[in-house]
Amino acid sequence: MPLTTTRALVTRARAARTAVAAFNIITLEHVEAVLTGAETAGAPVVLQVSENAVRFRQGRLLPLARAAVTAAERAAVPVALHLDHVQSDPLLRQAADAGFSSVMYDASRLPYTENLAATRAAVDWAHSQGLWIEGELGEIGGKGAHAPGARTDPAEASAFVARSGVDALAVAIGSVHAMTTRTATLDHRLLARLTAAVDVPLVLHGSSGVPDDQLTAAVTGGIAKVNIGTALNQAMTGAIRGFLDAHPTAVDPRRYLGVGREAMAGTAERAIRLITRS
Repeated sequence: MPLTTTRALVTRARAARTAVAAFNIITLEHVEAVLTGAETAGAPVVLQVSENAVRFRQGRLLPLARAAVTAAERAAVPVALHLDHVQSDPLLRQAADAGFSSVMYDASRLPYTENLAATRAAVDWAHSQGLWIEGELGEIGGKGAHAPGARTDPAEASAFVARSGVDALAVAIGSVHAMTTRTATLDHRLLARLTAAVDVPLVLHGSSGVPDDQLTAAVTGGIAKVNIGTALNQAMTGAIRGFLDAHPTAVDPRRYLGVGREAMAGTAERAIRLITRS
């Protein structure tokens, strides 16, 4: 079916008091696995390409984006394409022509005033192109989830949303990017305050490190988009490592990539079912 938009998926999920799962993709196997998982779960999904993934793909956005669009258009469930954690303005300006309906512009590394100014400029350009745009306030990586000042302040978030014009806000409530253990503890009281203070959908990054019960509570508490990346990579790497350990003479990449793709599909399906049933 034709690509849908991130705005439509998140708006629908928020109205239903649930969330949409958004997966970061790096290879074609990631794309195929996520779509298989979404189709098996019977739920919509967002495919996300991060600036880091573009850097890995030798700085070229279009090859992976075109592959994702082509695969998504053949999926049996609604799929949107999102450009994630963009810090580069030249990359931001490629989004609309590459098939993306939304962008996460990440100026959270900057002091508040500079973050606001940079995000406002990105919002103005994105909206002129019909793009839905997500900002970030607080630090989900870098300082760590528990450092003073790392978490998102509700009053500051309310002002940031109003002055920047973002359509969604990624909030720091205790999750951390690239966690390989599911031991994060979310601040649900803070999430409740943020939900009350902010009138746009809230997004949870670093969700691979969040246990099931914490994740479902976050969705119930107001998170409308859940980003997942590391969990897919763990599944792929673990499956490939196991296959190569068992078949040390194997050289055909289709054999081990196929195993990795299957493992990622199972991980995606499980995450989607967990998030959408919350």
